[in-house]
Amino acid sequence: MADAAPTPMMAQYLALKAEAADCMLFYRMGDFYELFFDDAKLASGILDIALTARGEHGGEKIPMCGVPAHAMDGYLARLIKAGQRVAIADQIETPEEAKKRGGSKALVARAIIRVVTAGTLTEESLLDSRSANWCAAIGEAGGETAIAAADISTGRFEILECAPEAVGAALARLSAAEVIAADGSEALDVTGYRPRGEFDSSGGETRLKRLFDVATLDGFGQFGRAALSAAGGLVAYLEHTAKGALPFLRPPRITRSDASMAIDAATRESLELTQSQAGTRKGSLLDAVDRTVTGAGARLLGADIAAPLMDRNAIEARLDLVQRCHDEPGLREDLRASLRALPDIGRAIGRLAAGRGSPRDLGQLRDGLDGAWRLGETLGKLPEPPALLASLAPDLRGHGALIDLLQRALVPAPPIDASNGGYIAEGYDAALDDLRDAGAGGRRAIAALEADYKQRTGIAALKIKHNGVLGYHIEVAAKHADDLMRPDSGFTHRQTLAGVVRFNAPELHEIAIKVTQAGAHALAAEAAHLEDLTAAALARSEAIAATADALARLDVASGLAERAAEGGWTRPALVDHACFEVEGGRHPVVEAALARGGERFVANDCVLSETDRLWLVTGPNMGGKSTFLRQNALIAVLAQAGAYVPATRAKLGLVDRLFSRVGASDNLARGRSTFMVEMVETAAILAQATPRSFVILDEVGRGTSTYDGLAIAWAVVEAIHEDNRCRCLFATHYHELTRLAERCDALSLHNVRAREWKGDLILLHEVAEGPADRSYGLAVARLAGLPPVTIARAKAVLAKLEAGREKTGGIAAGLDDLPLFAAAAEHEEEAVDALRTELSSLDIDSLSPRDALDALYRLKGLIEA
Repeated sequence: MADAAPTPMMAQYLALKAEAADCMLFYRMGDFYELFFDDAKLASGILDIALTARGEHGGEKIPMCGVPAHAMDGYLARLIKAGQRVAIADQIETPEEAKKRGGSKALVARAIIRVVTAGTLTEESLLDSRSANWCAAIGEAGGETAIAAADISTGRFEILECAPEAVGAALARLSAAEVIAADGSEALDVTGYRPRGEFDSSGGETRLKRLFDVATLDGFGQFGRAALSAAGGLVAYLEHTAKGALPFLRPPRITRSDASMAIDAATRESLELTQSQAGTRKGSLLDAVDRTVTGAGARLLGADIAAPLMDRNAIEARLDLVQRCHDEPGLREDLRASLRALPDIGRAIGRLAAGRGSPRDLGQLRDGLDGAWRLGETLGKLPEPPALLASLAPDLRGHGALIDLLQRALVPAPPIDASNGGYIAEGYDAALDDLRDAGAGGRRAIAALEADYKQRTGIAALKIKHNGVLGYHIEVAAKHADDLMRPDSGFTHRQTLAGVVRFNAPELHEIAIKVTQAGAHALAAEAAHLEDLTAAALARSEAIAATADALARLDVASGLAERAAEGGWTRPALVDHACFEVEGGRHPVVEAALARGGERFVANDCVLSETDRLWLVTGPNMGGKSTFLRQNALIAVLAQAGAYVPATRAKLGLVDRLFSRVGASDNLARGRSTFMVEMVETAAILAQATPRSFVILDEVGRGTSTYDGLAIAWAVVEAIHEDNRCRCLFATHYHELTRLAERCDALSLHNVRAREWKGDLILLHEVAEGPADRSYGLAVARLAGLPPVTIARAKAVLAKLEAGREKTGGIAAGLDDLPLFAAAAEHEEEAVDALRTELSSLDIDSLSPRDALDALYRLKGLIEA
């Protein structure tokens, strides 16, 4: 027997599911969004909701689950966090309209109105107010690469042209929620692929021109083919997810990869710039520095720290504004108080542009723009304002007409839900006021009618109520129903429920019609005003976004000033040559953690110059080597982000590339061990570091045998000193490396101090000149809790090893005579000598065919060794 044809509803669902492709489908049915088949099974597990069944398809029960429409946002958030994409299929006509179209059995038409993905969120409840939400696209053309990224919650649109090998670092800077690329692309970290035709560069140019209604893109900058490819692919994807209703995008800002300090993904993770290695904001540099009072300010600060500038003038402009706020506590306090009271107008205009705005968003624009205007008036009176403040001031004002319109039109606290009206202020529209008066008069008449009914029937508990099915009706307890059931009572029975009976009456019906009509007309009038007010706001969307940016920059500057005053930080002095002079430097994250426990951080100096650019740092584990290395890298980041730094004095030359090889973990997903990860990262440093770079390296070579590790560390130090010639802090336990100070002119020796006192190890956390006298490894092992018998055995073994080293010169014996970079040539000579020896020992005349074959394999092995 052939399978029964699907019902009309299921046929509609299956067609929409085919359109949704790899997305979960939320299918609207009344007050619920339903999921079927595999979507239902997956969603029930993620959302922890009941899995049921409905009807049959193909002879089997259809798995089903659902979520209430009014609570959809919470469920969406959990699905998106779990990595899902969701297509929303909504009803696009009312049941009444469906009946008019196709009769009583007509199915309500539905369509996918939106695809919800991690990178295309705008809802306040689904976003972190203090983090940007980037959706990025990778474009490739003619051997070039570019990344286009948009945060549609605020309209920010950036295009970054970069080399193919720099894509990973650029994506790490953005920390994009979603990354797309063309089908067949081999780019890493991609979360989804789209048809290659959407990434055509000429098509991308056409999309941008149409989006911004321009005849040429010259006003936005010069676009390469890869940039057009990326931008076109991103815009096409946003159109796809929004189903044609493209969200608000500002004109694209084109940046070059050399406009900011280059920081690869491994370095960002090692230094925990914007999130800790646990993946949280807490414990990161951003968390330790952030004193912003607005979500927009927090997002901008995160962007600043993720992309420190290379333009010295731009950095100094930021620092001038921070200094003004730092040096004038009264100004700083007033500014922060004003900003704290302002809503997030950047995201409010983003929601309105996406068609998901509310009356409350218009209220936020009204209050935010009004507050910005007042703040602009105050700041405009400051004597000799910093250049950056003077450039921001015009963006704070200029919305007078819109502010006045919204103040007249809206009630003081507009609701989120527009469906019930009540957001247009009294006095704004006389016709609307009349409709409201009519409705209010009707409601007063209904109240009077209720009192009359009570008197006429003698039923004191009689009530006139309203619901969505019956409208206005009379309700009495079941025991009084017989009195109203009499034919001459004037009441008409409508509904009997457990305990109550409901009736209608001619007088009530007439008044109800007037109230209902007035209410419906009032709602329609308010909806029309909402549409007009939204259009007026969107007409100034770019100017509003500029105001939001200005407020965010003021928040960042005043917040950084607050942090500097709080921690005794200093303004860094920037110079054009490659120096790094820090006095009393501290690690901001570690210092904050120690302060919470009542402990004091030990500050240290670091002075690198052309003649002393490489520090070899030795000392015990837990002595503070890694902290010392990281704190100096973080100081460079903060300085070029335009912030004060945790030091008593700092004089810095700009850093073009920052590298950190401090700790590593197995990357099992890519089949890499700890040592392999370490070598890959070290190779990247040696290949990319320039004389303007800053490098920190910790324990290079520790993941392999002692001899191999020492040899690698030795060669890396030589390469950095002779080839890269960058500023570098190199921490190691290989004390043999200290001999390099005798032959490397720009290398100096330093150690983190420690002392043993009555068998206990005392870590001083002070960096001093000269090499450490020993590693104190056994003392650290004892602190870690190794059993005394194991410590005693280790002491005995150590004594034997040290005695042997005194006789043989140790593992570094002979290294004094090793010329720089001789390793490769010596390896080749050793291979040739071994081959010559093996060949001369062969008695060719006596070899059997089998012996000759074995000999060839041995010779081949010598060449490949």
